[in-house]
Amino acid sequence: MPHESRHEDYLISDERSKLDVDAIHAFLSRSYWAGGIPHGLVARAVENSLCLGVYDAQDRQVGLARVISDYATFAYLCDVYILEPHRGLGLGKAVMRAVVSHPRLQGLRRFTLGTRDAHGLYAQFGFGPPSAPQNRLEKNTPNPYGADGGC
Repeated sequence: MPHESRHEDYLISDERSKLDVDAIHAFLSRSYWAGGIPHGLVARAVENSLCLGVYDAQDRQVGLARVISDYATFAYLCDVYILEPHRGLGLGKAVMRAVVSHPRLQGLRRFTLGTRDAHGLYAQFGFGPPSAPQNRLEKNTPNPYGADGGC
């Protein structure tokens, strides 16, 4: 059974069959963090993640939050976006409420994310700098798809 919530005329749902991979790719391939990403990689990432789509009253996908998790100890939030014409309506907060309240993501020891420009949004939901950054390492491959930035 899908986990769903509403924000005004918008639906937020983890129903996999509703996801529009073409729309997701269209946004991500122009984003600062995944610019140039191939369609096949987006399809594979969506297939192997918990995705919460945001849909308007005409059932068009206008946003996404993707979570990579073992559903027991760890989750990584990524690919969060709301299409420009739908911004400023509280949908970013609504999708974040859906993420942090999702039944499969409760009781995790660590929930992480990376952002270049939305620290204020994520702070409202308890995200902040790593508690022990000296214990965190990463292997980073800048511009893997030929993008101009990255997270």
